[in-house]
Amino acid sequence: MHATPQMITSAIQLYFTGESFRNIKNFLKLQGVNISHVSVYKWFGKYITLMNTYLEKIKPDVGQAWRTDELYLKVKGNTKYLYALMDDETRFWIAQQLADTKNTADITPLFKKDKEVAETRPNTLISDGAPNFHTAFNRELYTNKWPRTRHINHIRLQGDHNNNKMERMNGEIRDREKTMRGLKKAGHAYPNRLPNLS
Repeated sequence: MHATPQMITSAIQLYFTGESFRNIKNFLKLQGVNISHVSVYKWFGKYITLMNTYLEKIKPDVGQAWRTDELYLKVKGNTKYLYALMDDETRFWIAQQLADTKNTADITPLFKKDKEVAETRPNTLISDGAPNFHTAFNRELYTNKWPRTRHINHIRLQGDHNNNKMERMNGEIRDREKTMRGLKKAGHAYPNRLPNLS
């Protein structure tokens, strides 16, 4: 039996939820598709590239509030920090940047990228109190245009403002990192929007 588009879609979904190529191969075998884990890997190389090409052409319909945060990752055994911007309403991952330091990294390119992708700026940016978020906000989002973007940077676990949605996204990345037993390339954790398998 040949793999159907539905089975390939299922395989991709399984990968995104943390399954290995070998486990996906075993799942497909139960469905009557007898292929190697290398073939599954090649599907990803082909279809993820197609999806990325398609997604790059889409202008996201983002809301008026965006969230930003960072988390640490191990890439080839070295600690790195992944900075990301996400739309609050749709949870669309707008932009990301990898850096060597926390709190002091210049993340202005992250904030420039978000304007290119979304072709707009938010009314509200939610972040923690890290000084580099505020610096990048002042350079790229705080303008003389009215209404000005408001920066909420006094988040806490409970209270009037929190960053739980962003922390949940960070948890997804952390789960992926654990499944992959560490990252060999920076792009594996935070692709443009989908995994980079090169």
